[in-house]
Amino acid sequence: MSDHYSVLGVERDASADEIKKAYRKLARELHPDVNPDPASAEKFKSVTTAYEVLSDSQKRQSYDMGGDPFSQFGGGGANFGFGDIMDAFFGGGGSRGPRSRMRAGQDALIRIEVDLAEACFGVEREFEVETAISCSKCHGTGCADGAQPSTCDICRGRGEVQQVQRSFIGQVMTSRPCASCQGYGSIIKSPCSECAGDGRVRARKTITVKIPAGVETGNRIQLTGQGEVGPGGGPAGDLYVEIIESEHPYLIRDGINLHLSVSIPMSSAALGGEVMIETLDGERKVAFKPGVQSGQTILLKELGMARLRGGSRGDLIVHLHVSTPTKLSKEEEELLKKLATLRREESSTVDIHRRDEKTDSGLFGRFRDVFNR
Repeated sequence: MSDHYSVLGVERDASADEIKKAYRKLARELHPDVNPDPASAEKFKSVTTAYEVLSDSQKRQSYDMGGDPFSQFGGGGANFGFGDIMDAFFGGGGSRGPRSRMRAGQDALIRIEVDLAEACFGVEREFEVETAISCSKCHGTGCADGAQPSTCDICRGRGEVQQVQRSFIGQVMTSRPCASCQGYGSIIKSPCSECAGDGRVRARKTITVKIPAGVETGNRIQLTGQGEVGPGGGPAGDLYVEIIESEHPYLIRDGINLHLSVSIPMSSAALGGEVMIETLDGERKVAFKPGVQSGQTILLKELGMARLRGGSRGDLIVHLHVSTPTKLSKEEEELLKKLATLRREESSTVDIHRRDEKTDSGLFGRFRDVFNR
């Protein structure tokens, strides 16, 4: 008789974990599904027999004392459960038995569109969703009129049936879910007429969500327990509300800051003045000094977006654009010619800017980059 310890390649004082690890490694190499060599099949049989003996404390003790490890178990030959082989081969060890009818529900995702003001200051919304809710007639049990599931006659409540087959390694016991009860171990003989035994029904329900100040596109709000109820009255999943921010007619968002473009007449730019602008906080008067140039900005502190987690708001940046008239009356043209003469600004006179100077196009170009993102 071969030495089982040598077959597995372990010492005689090896622990149960070491024995299992050694068997798992050899089984992966020698299993007929992996290695079709007939010699490997014989080695696999020897390895399996050695593992059966050394993995059982009573058989191992009998073997170490020189006795027949199979004598007290009804004769020789490898004869142990298929589950034990699979546990060792695939690293199993989980408990088997009937599966529960009650399972957790799935999460759900919806998208809500908010405008810029709602994103800035926050808003409370109500909306309807179609989802799975607990059946009010059977309260999630799936049974009609207060009945209870009865034990399956085929598997006797185990949720699985076993079958013994002979193979080259001896008798192998296989387990599979019971076809009669689908592995639940029980059968609902009188299912609820409302949910057909599932314990839940489809329905529409109204949900309220508080959207915090400072949200932006892509932010998600988690509503715990507002998703679908699970089968068999299982706990509900979560509902995620994803924010989609709609574009504002004239305000452009850049993080927590806002940008606004304002055109002013050429004469106002030269003389200075003020304009009324619309902000998220209402109308505001913005003054600008004489000689303002296109591309210059005016900073309005804390008139931008709120921060998502509190704190001061961002700023509103007003970009000024000097509007040059394209059509002039004869009187206007004469007046401008006189002004040009007084200022010695005839058409032949130009100023050439250095590359490092902040020209009109450079400043306003950066603002246009914000618009084109």
